[in-house]
Amino acid sequence: MSQRIQSIRGMNDVLPAENPTWATLERAAARVFAAYGYEQIRLPIMERTGLFKRAVGEVTDIVEKEMYTFEDRGGESLSLRPEGTAGAVRAGIQHGLLHNATQRLWYQGPMFRYERPQKGRQRQFHQFGVEAFGQTGPDVDVEQIAMAARLFDALGISGLRLEINTLGTPAERAAYRDALHGYFSAHREALDDDSQRRLERNPLRILDSKNPAMATLIAEAPTLRDYLGAESSAHFEGLCAGLEALGIEYSINPRLVRGLDYYTRTVFEWLTDDLGAQNAVCSGGRFDGLVDQLGGSATPATGFALGIERVVALMAAQQVPLVDCAPQAYLVHEDGPAGARVARLAEGLRDALPDLRLRVHAGGGSFKSQFKKADRSGARLALVFGEDEAAEDALQIKPLVDSRPQERVAIAEAPARIAALLAAG
Repeated sequence: MSQRIQSIRGMNDVLPAENPTWATLERAAARVFAAYGYEQIRLPIMERTGLFKRAVGEVTDIVEKEMYTFEDRGGESLSLRPEGTAGAVRAGIQHGLLHNATQRLWYQGPMFRYERPQKGRQRQFHQFGVEAFGQTGPDVDVEQIAMAARLFDALGISGLRLEINTLGTPAERAAYRDALHGYFSAHREALDDDSQRRLERNPLRILDSKNPAMATLIAEAPTLRDYLGAESSAHFEGLCAGLEALGIEYSINPRLVRGLDYYTRTVFEWLTDDLGAQNAVCSGGRFDGLVDQLGGSATPATGFALGIERVVALMAAQQVPLVDCAPQAYLVHEDGPAGARVARLAEGLRDALPDLRLRVHAGGGSFKSQFKKADRSGARLALVFGEDEAAEDALQIKPLVDSRPQERVAIAEAPARIAALLAAG
């Protein structure tokens, strides 16, 4: 007996029973993003490896440990995307979208990182990405945070908290990096292996450590706010003022640095206490130098990524109402002359009611067995088309979820009656 093929570890199927949660999130996100003037862009899931080395940073865990990288048949190094911003910038440069223009873009799809699979963290995971190009002020940072807040509100998600910080400019961060290097070097014996490795290459990443044994050491480290110039300080003050004007509550976390090298000035995270250790559901910030770094003209930019699996888990934990993906009507029918007309009847109903979710029974069987399947489908109505109905150009409509009586209507009148019954709830 041959071995049964299984999915790859950390790359999971989304089954039909789970899909209504995903569909609810996807529909709400598309509506909210459109309401703010963001347009969808569809990006490839694979890019040249050099793109991520230049954008994300060669000394990040993502590039050093987590990317799925291979050589294609032409000997070129390619990687499955570990995040979406680099590809969005590459597309903007390549297609001239960023030249003397502002752009508001969003995308969605799978990302890939070779990590230890655990709750809330898989090797294939899905994100919404939102990016705005060509705007320098904190107003667009505020807009994106407000947009995320509106999406959570539209979904009915509660209990999220917002943390913000500023990373300053690259020059300010370089001075801060030197200060951190000196501080952590003086406490080298207290650093774990990961932090010792990061010390020489990127000491800011030590602030990301989740090792509880280092919590006090990190808490007492210098803060970047002490190294900000006037413009960066004003930008951050504008961000805070904008959030306060909208009534969006936030806290300042001076240790929030994010795991990607391209961030400048604003960084933020939306966090929850309902998902355990993987508590960040939406993260982002400003990346003003990335377009220039990847070969385009200097272009200010800001964006965020929203983890779909984590938001889906949060929706389930909070029992968020979902869109109904079950069929609304189930067409039960006889074989023979009546059966020959069933497909035409079903297509006519779909023509008349484009939003109708209609499932037509297939595979034969008695009316009794078909009605059992209609009940199990979750449909609210059974539409019955037998030889008697075919002879009279009629249709029986049988409610399945309430005590309303079964009724017989002419086929020409059936769409209006079906719509009325479904609208009645």
